[in-house]
Amino acid sequence: MNYVLALLLPPLSILLAGRPIVAIVTFLIWIPAIIFSGGLTHPMFIVLAWILIYQSHADRRERRY
Repeated sequence: MNYVLALLLPPLSILLAGRPIVAIVTFLIWIPAIIFSGGLTHPMFIVLAWILIYQSHADRRERRY
């Protein structure tokens, strides 16, 4: 579910992945990037969110064992 949210609102999905500082920094960069580039930089933030979500799931799996 978080991966789908990353398609629309990458900073929120990063926040839900447990990275609040990175989410705030991403949000502060994401808004001007969307406005000035017309959405061309949005895929970069989607990829960042997916990587961070994947890492948080990998960390949970590692802690389990």
